[in-house]
Amino acid sequence: MIDTHCHLTFSHYADRVDEVLTAARAAGVRGFITVSVTAANCLESQRLAEQYDDVWCTAGMHPLYAAEPRDWTVVREAAGHPKCVAWGELGLDNHYDKPPRALQDEVLAEQLAMIETARSEGLERPVVVHCRDAFDDLLAVFRSSSLDPERFVFHCFTGNPDDARAVLDLGAWISFTGIVTFRNAAAVAEAATLVPADRIMVETDAPFLTPEPHRKVFPNEPKYVGHTARFIADRRGVDPNAFERQLDANAERFFGIELT
Repeated sequence: MIDTHCHLTFSHYADRVDEVLTAARAAGVRGFITVSVTAANCLESQRLAEQYDDVWCTAGMHPLYAAEPRDWTVVREAAGHPKCVAWGELGLDNHYDKPPRALQDEVLAEQLAMIETARSEGLERPVVVHCRDAFDDLLAVFRSSSLDPERFVFHCFTGNPDDARAVLDLGAWISFTGIVTFRNAAAVAEAATLVPADRIMVETDAPFLTPEPHRKVFPNEPKYVGHTARFIADRRGVDPNAFERQLDANAERFFGIELT
C-alpha cells in the first residue's frame, strides 16, 4: 500500500517519524507522500523526503493557510526537487469563515498561474486538490484553466455521489480517507462505489481522520491506510488484495513514483 496523502511534518509526529514509518511498514505500507500546506512547509517536507527512500513530498499552499506568507519562488523551487511528486495541496474551503474566501481565491489564482508557467517551462507535476463544500466553485475554476484535468486528484473526498460524478466528468481523480468508513458518511461510501478502478486512490490525511475500527485513535498514522482500502473493496464487492494492487498501480502512475 501507498499512503498517498499524509502530513508527516506536523507537530503530532515530532521526534517520532522513524517510529511512525516503521509501524506503517510493518503494516504493509511501502510508500508515503507527505503533503505541504505552506511555502515554509514545502522545505520541511522536502528535507523529510530526502531522509527516506520511501517518502515523497509535494509543494503548495493549502487554502486554510492562505494568510501565511506567499513565497512562490520557494514553492516553485521545491516543486522541482526530484522527490517532489505533485503540486498542492491547493483549492478552496467553504466550511470555515477564515481565511476569507476572497483571500483563498487570490492564493488559488496565483498558485494556478505559477503551475501553468512551470508547465510551460517543462516542469510537469499532478495537482492535489483540497475541496470542502466548494465543488461548484472549484470545478468552475478548473474548467477555465489550461491545466489537464486528468492531472488533478480531489483528495479527502467528502462529497456525495453527484459531486463525485461532477469531478469524474471533469476528468479528475478521487481519493478517499477514513471518512469513507464512518457510519455518518453513507454518501461518501456510496460515492466510492462510482469511481472507475483506474481513477481511485486512498490516503490517511494523517494526523486526521483515523478510519474505523480505530476512529478514536489520534493522531492518525499511515499504518491505518489499509483499513480504508479494505472498506472500499468490500463496498465495491472486489477482492481486497487485487484492489490494493490496483490502488498501488494508480498511485504510481498518477504521481510518477516507483515502489521498490
